[in-house]
Amino acid sequence: MDKHVPLFKLRLVNGQSIGPKPLHNLWARACSSDNVSVSRQSARFGANQQTSYLLQGPANTADLLAIERRLRELVENSKLLGSISALHN
Repeated sequence: MDKHVPLFKLRLVNGQSIGPKPLHNLWARACSSDNVSVSRQSARFGANQQTSYLLQGPANTADLLAIERRLRELVENSKLLGSISALHN
């Protein structure tokens, strides 16, 4: 397995969250590869807690625009989630 680097940071709307296994499955489908990993970051801004999810894969992952498009479609069509608040690469 290649060393993984963060490729995207994902935030969901309205305090939604997703467990590591379903997120990994979505991310693997978007990348068309199981050679991916996910992690979660929490940060507090005053009274608000914000959760971000890091979507990681090999540094040489190709066609990030196509992967981002598939990821957005998968999240939008997921019964688990509503929509993406922010997605950064």
